[in-house]
Amino acid sequence: MLEDVGLTFEVETPRVDEEAAKASLRADGLKPRDQADALAELKALSVSRKRDGFVIGADQMLAIEGDTLDKPKSVAEAREHLLRLRGRTHELLTAAVVAREGAIIWRHVDTPKLKMRAFSDAFLDDYLARAGDTTLHSVGAYQLEGLGAQLFERVDGDYFSVLGLPLLPLLAFLREHGIAQA
Repeated sequence: MLEDVGLTFEVETPRVDEEAAKASLRADGLKPRDQADALAELKALSVSRKRDGFVIGADQMLAIEGDTLDKPKSVAEAREHLLRLRGRTHELLTAAVVAREGAIIWRHVDTPKLKMRAFSDAFLDDYLARAGDTTLHSVGAYQLEGLGAQLFERVDGDYFSVLGLPLLPLLAFLREHGIAQA
C-alpha cells in the first residue's frame, strides 16, 4: 500500500517472536484491540532501536464473539475459521504505530466491522479450492481485495484498515512530518 501511494521506504523484518508475544498478551487478559496495538508497537520498537528515521509497525487481530482468530495454519483450519465467520459479524482491529529513536511518536487503531454472508458449503469448497494457500496469509482466511470479497454481505469501516493498515491516518501523520507530500 505504501508503495502504491508513492512512498519510498525500506522493509526490515522485526525480530519479534509474535506467537510468544500474543500468548503473553492474552495471558495478561488484554483485549484484542490492545493486543493489536501492543504487537504493532513491539514490531516498530524492535526495528527503531537499531535504525534511524521513522519506523512503521502494524498488526491486525480478528475478534468474533469475544474470541480472537489468528492466521490459519492450514487450508483445513481456514475452512474452520470461515465456517465460524459465516453469517456473522466480526471486527478487524488494525493498529499502526510510528517509532523514532526507540520511542513511539504516533499510534492509531481502527476497527472495521465485516459481516460475512451465509454462503453455501458448495461455495466454501469452491472458494477454498480457488484461493488455496492464500487463505493462510490473513487472519480471516480472506483477502477483501480479491476473491474474498464474495464472502461478504457488508463492510463497515475503512477499506485500507481491512487490508491491514490504517493508511489515511498514517498518511496524514507523515504529511505533518514532511515524509509524504502535503
